[in-house]
Formats: sequence, structure tokens, C-alpha cells
Amino acid sequence: MTDVSAPTSAPQALLEGRAIACRRGRRLLFEGLDIRLEAGSLTWLRGTNGSGKTSLMRILAGLSAPAAGTVVCNGTPLAEARREAHAAIVYIGHANALKDDLTLGEALGFLARLAGLDQISERAAAALDRVGLANRRNAAVRTLSQGQRRRGALARLALDERARSWILDEPYDSLDTDSTRLLSSLIVEQAARGGAVLLTSHQSVQLPGLREYDLMAQGVRG
Repeated sequence: MTDVSAPTSAPQALLEGRAIACRRGRRLLFEGLDIRLEAGSLTWLRGTNGSGKTSLMRILAGLSAPAAGTVVCNGTPLAEARREAHAAIVYIGHANALKDDLTLGEALGFLARLAGLDQISERAAAALDRVGLANRRNAAVRTLSQGQRRRGALARLALDERARSWILDEPYDSLDTDSTRLLSSLIVEQAARGGAVLLTSHQSVQLPGLREYDLMAQGVRG
């Protein structure tokens, strides 16, 4: 096991957590945590239930504040670059973040606008086609099955080809075999274009170049 801290010759870091501490109520989940997501890297965040995996991911995505430490996005502290972070970081958690009252195409278009993209309708149509939901584009989100909602949320990953940081909390949940294979392809493509992916999964994950970050030991393997 090697320490996650990298020498100056290491690949560019797209997202870093430096000396991060996290509390849940009175309980200290972790402290002094360093994690570095480099361009082209795939990282599986491991840890026992309740160890703080989701909390760490939300901190890295700028959705929660750490009790101590700093998150740095593309060389700038996240607290100073929140607007830019919307374009640099994609977070998909347990909730699918699709509005029930919108059609699937509208919901995905809304997420594209938040990311600062253009050609919204065309991008949403292409992304839904990629995940096999082109025929459900005009269906209200509330009418979709849980598996379709999950694929609709993951279509966000196919909206554009920027080398961004993806933070994916249990992305393989509710996916069938074909959808699992598609998600893995999207993740590998993101790393190949110079992006970085941090994910959790209760399922076995087989991805080329995948390394593991042990939250309890605070170090990288692989």
C-alpha cells in the first residue's frame, strides 16, 4: 500500500481532498484524510458501512462542508470556485435527481443547463439514445421504472465529453447486465479522455486500471 500523497512529478490532479475531517453529529468519522483524483484515474472508494464513504463524496463534490481541511478542484480551492465546479464535477448519488413532473428529456436538459452546456435538446436526445431510453424521452419521470430512472440519471454521464471528475455513489445499483456493461464503458471512456472517476459499489467492480482507496487505512492500492 502506498500513501495517496503524490510527488510533484505525478499526473495532474483534477480533484483533491487535503487533511479532510468529517463529523456526523458528535462522532468523528475521519480526520487528516488526503485523497487525490488524477487525470485518467479510476478509484474505488472502499470502507465499511457507516465509515463515511458517502460523506466524503459529498464533501469532494462541494455538497457538504468538511469539519476541517480543503477540497481543491483543478488547482483552486473549491470554496472559491463553486461556479466553475458545476462544470468540473459530476456527482450522482443514491437519489436520481430527476424531477418527477418533467419528461425524461426535460429533466436531463435541466441538468445539462446546470452544467453550462449548449445544444441542450440535441445533447439530451443523444445521451438518452446512448443509455437505451430514446423511446422514453417524452415520458414523465414518475412513470418510469426504478431501473429506467437510474439509467436516466446515468445518461447525465453521456451529455458531453469534457474531462471532468465524476463522483458516483453506488452507480451500479438497480442496473441489469446490459446497463452495467454500458456504465462500465462510460467510465472507461471518461478515464481515457483524461477525466477522473471516484465510485463506491457493493458489487464487484472490474475496470482496467482500477485502484482502491481504503477509507479506513486512508491509502491507495493498485
